[in-house]
Amino acid sequence: MKALITGITGQDGAYLAALLLDKGYEVFGVIRRSSHRGVEDHRLRWLGVAHRVTLLDGDMGDLSSLVRIVKETQPHEIYNLAAQSFVASSWRQPVLTANITAVGVTNMLEAMRAVKPDARFYQASSSEMFGLVQQPRQNEATPFYPRSPYAVAKLYGHWTAVNYRESFGFHASSGILFNHESPLRGVEFVTRKVTDGVARIKLGLTKELRLGNIDAKRDWGHARDYVRAMWLMLQQEQPGDYVVASGRTTSVRDMCRIAFAHVGLDMDSHVVIDPSFYRPADVEILLGDASKATEKLGWKPEIGLEDMIREMVDVDLERVRTNQERA
Repeated sequence: MKALITGITGQDGAYLAALLLDKGYEVFGVIRRSSHRGVEDHRLRWLGVAHRVTLLDGDMGDLSSLVRIVKETQPHEIYNLAAQSFVASSWRQPVLTANITAVGVTNMLEAMRAVKPDARFYQASSSEMFGLVQQPRQNEATPFYPRSPYAVAKLYGHWTAVNYRESFGFHASSGILFNHESPLRGVEFVTRKVTDGVARIKLGLTKELRLGNIDAKRDWGHARDYVRAMWLMLQQEQPGDYVVASGRTTSVRDMCRIAFAHVGLDMDSHVVIDPSFYRPADVEILLGDASKATEKLGWKPEIGLEDMIREMVDVDLERVRTNQERA
């Protein structure tokens, strides 16, 4: 089996690549041309799989490069994880977000339609599409109400995948993934910002952690669990859309308490609320209902929030300590 992953150098792409390699797949990844080659694959190297994947230069905004890659690799499965995925940045770069996160999906599907229409396609949709939530628990039938340029772009990509499935008979499935984190999460995301900040405070490098709206609530899970759901979707006889979530909502405040308590610190002595981190329009609460994924895919999360946060803190402590020793 051959798999093509866009966004392979991100958190989900790296974990998915490792999962597929363990299952005997030949794995190809699309990466943008960069003058910093060797830096962008650090997540793959951290997982010990960088030498086992084939990376190919391409761009989600360049249809010709995607056609070439699909023609060269002839994949059985295509996982579209590429996106400008940082919500806060989507307010500062809305056009870039639209071109990559939204139109990029169409480009990938068009490349597949031209070259490999029998491949199975996975689209990384997002719980941010629910935005101003219309139901206490969000499932596949919950109306969408996006609250950021990122969420709007994800919604475009989601419905594009649905349309290609219904119009051309593609085996195209979308995973409406709720927040999922890990030690591979970018430090710009709040969970890694917290765990990295806790590590630096514990090691005496700083005294405070500046955050925005810590009363926002999210449904958090571990990326290792969530990429397993991606693979399961493409093993089904019929394609479909699935909410993937833990079914538990936790505030940023409580997540901080877990992280600080793990190293014996009191968060109230170190967390500073900074209004500059507030978003123009925020999503106050998300809580997913993954009943369909459980019933149809046999999927359920195996790693709890507390264990995930502790793992992230421990890894960040080791990272920061190692960087101190090298300095």
